[in-house]
Amino acid sequence: MTVPSLDELRATATVVALPMRVRFRGITVREALLLRGPAGWGEFAPFPEYDDVESAAWLRSAIESAWEGPPTPLRTSIPVNATVPAIAAARVPEILARFPGARTAKVKVAEKGQTLADDVARVVAVREHVDHVRVDANGGWTVDDAVQALAALTADGALQYAEQPCATVEELVELRRRLAERGVAVPIAADESIRRADDPLRVVRAGAADVAVVKVAPLGGMRAVVRLAEELAGRGAKVVVSSALDTAVGIGAGLSAAAALPVLDLACGLGTGGFFDADIAAARAMSNGELAVAAVTPDPDRLAALAATPERTAWWLDRMARCHALL
Repeated sequence: MTVPSLDELRATATVVALPMRVRFRGITVREALLLRGPAGWGEFAPFPEYDDVESAAWLRSAIESAWEGPPTPLRTSIPVNATVPAIAAARVPEILARFPGARTAKVKVAEKGQTLADDVARVVAVREHVDHVRVDANGGWTVDDAVQALAALTADGALQYAEQPCATVEELVELRRRLAERGVAVPIAADESIRRADDPLRVVRAGAADVAVVKVAPLGGMRAVVRLAEELAGRGAKVVVSSALDTAVGIGAGLSAAAALPVLDLACGLGTGGFFDADIAAARAMSNGELAVAAVTPDPDRLAALAATPERTAWWLDRMARCHALL
């Protein structure tokens, strides 16, 4: 891929700040730098704690979207899961109502300040509404904690999988062994162990995961996701394309990547647009639990209304410049 000059990127850059309906990943405002190129729009939005080396992949992804466009699609719509934050169980119906027709839900667990009882109550409430339940701990459990939690969370029903229950590959391997010993049948999915790894295949080679959660921006673009998914499938791992709390532009890239996968067995985690009070384009209408694959063009009025402050815009432009130097 040819990398445009920094001046070209700066000339097209717009920084936005999207207010969120609920706290997610500890934030209530999601900032992103959008780029407009000859093939459309791209999104550069690595989380603030990511260093420049890690963030450079997000810039490569944004450039691919805006200057090359999506890979050839094999399907026109993508099944997506509902995403339930670490909310009180009583609020579950309110959240699920934002995902009409979704038959799968991913439930956040292991939130700091909450208890296992909170997690169990939330999962039980979700099971009343959908066929398939996943949980995502974001690496928040030790192996001992994970064994205890997953036994409790499967006491009244199965889990489709547990996403990143522990932080390290070694812990995931040990967890799978101990769950098998106890007869707790929970497939393990890896997220951070793939998207934040120098070697994304290591987690599968080590026997640490049954499912790989892949995200377009952290892995460097749509085509990189398709290539990795093919390699993972060859090693027996199922693939789920998920969002990195993307704006409508980033969601479009995720849907395009999922559309290009030869095999798509599981619902994708690309229904997170409902977490924003406002987005840079009109929300995609979910139909029967699926989202259509289509190009996204931000609305100029929305871009103006959601523009970040001059200080934050300067911060993002400086960050883009540092990452551009690494490509």
